[in-house]
Amino acid sequence: MARISGVDLPRDKKIGIALTYIFGIGRTSASKICESANVSAETRANALSEEELRRIREVIDSGYKVEGDLRREISMNIKRLMDLGCYRGLRHRRGLPVRGQRTHTNARTRKGPKRGVARKGGR
Repeated sequence: MARISGVDLPRDKKIGIALTYIFGIGRTSASKICESANVSAETRANALSEEELRRIREVIDSGYKVEGDLRREISMNIKRLMDLGCYRGLRHRRGLPVRGQRTHTNARTRKGPKRGVARKGGR
């Protein structure tokens, strides 16, 4: 089983797709990695030799920030915005949409499930 950056890649998928299972690598990055490692993107992950895996690992380690390092950097960027008290930081702090989306309706992903409005009186 191919293991890169602490992630087990799916065996039956082409390496161009299997690399996208690593956080921080999308389709474009995966194809560029395969190209610079001289590996065909059409090769299945279980058909890769140890030498090809080593070349892929070297390309990822030298030029890409992935998995834990990338997650840490993203969370530090968000924390920095919140500490600054800028508008985007306040939106993150309140759990509201950050990029200008409307909140009168929709925005349920950020706001969470609906909360009913409490009525006055006992009916």
